[in-house]
Amino acid sequence: MPTLSERSLAVFPAGSPGEYNLPPDLVTVLDRGEGAAVWDAAGRRFLDFTMGWGSVLLGHAHPAVVEAVRRRAGLGSNFAYVTEPALELAEELVRAVACAERVRFCASGTEATSYAVRLARAYTGRPKVLKFEGAYHGGNAIGTVSLFPSRLVDFPEGEPSSAGLAPGAVADILVAPYNDLGTTRAIVAEHRHVLAAIIVKTLHRCTPPRPDFLQGLRELTAEFGLLLIFDETVTGFRLAYGGAQEYYGIRPDLAALGKALGGGYPIGAVVGRADVLDLVREDRMGQERYVWFASSLGGNPVSAAAALATLAELRKPGTYERLFALGEALRSGLRAAFRDEGVTAHVQGDGPLGAVLFTDREVVDYRTAFGADRKRARAFTLGLFRRGIFLNPMSTKLYLSLAHTEADIREFLEVARATLREACR
Repeated sequence: MPTLSERSLAVFPAGSPGEYNLPPDLVTVLDRGEGAAVWDAAGRRFLDFTMGWGSVLLGHAHPAVVEAVRRRAGLGSNFAYVTEPALELAEELVRAVACAERVRFCASGTEATSYAVRLARAYTGRPKVLKFEGAYHGGNAIGTVSLFPSRLVDFPEGEPSSAGLAPGAVADILVAPYNDLGTTRAIVAEHRHVLAAIIVKTLHRCTPPRPDFLQGLRELTAEFGLLLIFDETVTGFRLAYGGAQEYYGIRPDLAALGKALGGGYPIGAVVGRADVLDLVREDRMGQERYVWFASSLGGNPVSAAAALATLAELRKPGTYERLFALGEALRSGLRAAFRDEGVTAHVQGDGPLGAVLFTDREVVDYRTAFGADRKRARAFTLGLFRRGIFLNPMSTKLYLSLAHTEADIREFLEVARATLREACR
């Protein structure tokens, strides 16, 4: 009789929903989650530092989210139309997010970034978009061009990190180095007549922006008539209630939301300027700049109810102070562990996010991280997994939630020290 892991390996490529890249002996099947922990089908407990790739900021099975979903699901799960929960959620997004004058829902961050880019191209009438090397914007062309480039080609050429991308799609994406305003300005100036937008993850692979970098992008896009798109799939409601726009004090033209907004349920949204979002109005169909934008599950009442319950919890006093304190405890504890164990590494991140790169260089962009010791990083993450820390061994981030405790951080750091002693000398 095959085990659950063997069954998973038989039907899923590499035995997972994607990207985990676990060796066969570590492939597992999860059964449940509660707070900051998950249990596999054999009953083994893992302390979770992936948290549904950051989608459960409150923690697994949070009572407020469970109750909101329970109440709503019995009334119908989807109508592909406006419901009261979706309306209330859209109104709250307009209140909370600085750039949000209009809202249209979809079902994921990948959809949201795709539609945001489409809107920018339609609004400006220009075909090309600039992204930053190493940034992930979902499983679309804008997300997978120069996501993990291996050849480090000259800017602004992009390298597809996935087969199956059309050459034209790759050619329409320009690539710049994050945190390098001078190079970005030169690229924009040269391509200003064909460039529609700059899309940026403000906290780039857990690398913070240099002072004035985001403000520089805002000024650059205004100068050349481009749109500025913030991909807030990760930062939305995580760095601040108003997201990166509130945290860094920069207002983009459009923003893509997802992940933590849904409290673990599928959701995405494009929010932004009314004159841009109104291009999706169906009474514009047939006009030159009309943009088709619809989603069968976008704004479904179950996800919307989960999102409203999540946001209500995040609005409680002390929420972000706690998230930031947990994140600082994790990052400072990791730095101390590496120092004490004599292992060279760079720990970065902000808020409830952290990342480790085995390098002695300051990391400011993809290329300064490129020379990090990936073999040692894999040994470290797999060692953590074997010792009961659930994470994505290919991930660039450790995700914390409100369910994590100081004791959880201590447990993680103890496991990290043991792993360093065994696997990373």
